[in-house]
Amino acid sequence: MRTTDPVRVYKVHAGAARIAADLCDGSERGEYVGQDYILHTLGQKPRAINLMYCYYPNEEKWPARVSEAYADKDVKFAWDYPYDDYFPYGGGLGGSRDADVFRQMREIRSHGMDVILTLTVDPKVSDEHLRAIGRDLRTFGRIELRLNHECTGNWFSFTKRASYKELGDFFVHAGNIIREEAPNVKMIICAGAVEDLNDGKVEKEEEFKEAALSADIWSMDKYLALHWGWPFDVAEKGGNSFARYSVKEVYEKAKATYKRYTELNGGVAKPFVLAEFNADGDVTGPYDQVGMIKEYMDLLLNDDEHWLSGFTFYQFRDRGRLGLEVEDPNNKYVGIPQPVMDYYKDLIKRPEFLPSLTEEETIVANDVGDILDSVTLRFGGAQDAEAIAMEFELEDAPVFFELYFDENEGLLNTNFMIEVNGRWFRKAPGTKCVDVMSAFGQTFEKNGRVTVRLYAPPASGENALDKGDDFLNSYTTVKKLPKVRIETAPMAEKK
Repeated sequence: MRTTDPVRVYKVHAGAARIAADLCDGSERGEYVGQDYILHTLGQKPRAINLMYCYYPNEEKWPARVSEAYADKDVKFAWDYPYDDYFPYGGGLGGSRDADVFRQMREIRSHGMDVILTLTVDPKVSDEHLRAIGRDLRTFGRIELRLNHECTGNWFSFTKRASYKELGDFFVHAGNIIREEAPNVKMIICAGAVEDLNDGKVEKEEEFKEAALSADIWSMDKYLALHWGWPFDVAEKGGNSFARYSVKEVYEKAKATYKRYTELNGGVAKPFVLAEFNADGDVTGPYDQVGMIKEYMDLLLNDDEHWLSGFTFYQFRDRGRLGLEVEDPNNKYVGIPQPVMDYYKDLIKRPEFLPSLTEEETIVANDVGDILDSVTLRFGGAQDAEAIAMEFELEDAPVFFELYFDENEGLLNTNFMIEVNGRWFRKAPGTKCVDVMSAFGQTFEKNGRVTVRLYAPPASGENALDKGDDFLNSYTTVKKLPKVRIETAPMAEKK
């Protein structure tokens, strides 16, 4: 097999994007979708994946999913159950590390992304339960915990079990305990927003002020359009279970919320994110859905005040019309792409949403791909990670572009995320060859240069705290480069 040597090899650091582009995967409205499918569908990876879980361990039918446990209950609203209809959090006190939530978090991190865990929790749980949750999260690196979100509302079960002041106090208390056990966790507060631009105060400000001050990240949920009556009715003209809002007004209220939190924090800003963002196609139809999202993003990207740190698109696949895909009603494992899919894919390729890249030291390799001095790659997270960059010069467009990982020096069993021409691929442990031709289109400049970047997130998805890793970082030593096969002509000419 003829292989091609890189013209240059060096180390590179991927840092924070101006705006993080995150994605929700699974909720009460849709199933979790595997990260390999999402990666191939999008061609790139979001900064983080948001998971939606609940924890009500003192309930009679826990840990059953509530809509299944009470399937015969007469329900006319999504939250009319004894507890929230999210996936049950299988960890906590007496829980199992084999539960779905941990399998999913491991998968997310092995694919080079961070985890956002949205978790609704009974505010009456004991400190032992909270400590157990903290211990669960210790090994998952830069994980963000959005605890009891939309807490100024009245639909989630936790809002029926405590006053708003008690919920604010619980957020502070739970956050302190969880971070004692897991210093890698950042707490997201998702409480009120500014509703009156003239008044400028956030909803239930006094009750949640201390919670906002204690949080690491501020957030809000505000859809541009939403059918909250789903799936129990159809949004039809004259109905009262849905709404559509002014895009500009929603934008200004979000910005005002960030500014108000900053004022409450003595003028010191913290990261502010849109924790759930979309326009509901049930209300707008598929084309206005794209139009509203585009209008919002145009306002954001043309705003000289860089106030937003990130947004989470809700969600990848939805049984209603709040997803990049709609779940096939005949087969929950099949998704039907919506027009918003193409827009989202193009949006997150924009420079504002891509990690910053900083070139570091040159790596010297000999003519058989052995690195003369082994390279240790640090993986801190999706936007704090080191990579080996290999540059190749191509005389013409490639017909074959493949990376081969042999058994020498552990290369075969190393976990890599590979970026080529802005498109991402995974090399799982045991995979010998990765074909990256889908990173190239029909056109390619002659004598062009292509960069291949190899990142090494932990294969297990967890930081091995007893093997040299730490709460925030995992480390992988690479002693050899993969062999790269590049061909610019077919192997047999046309007859």
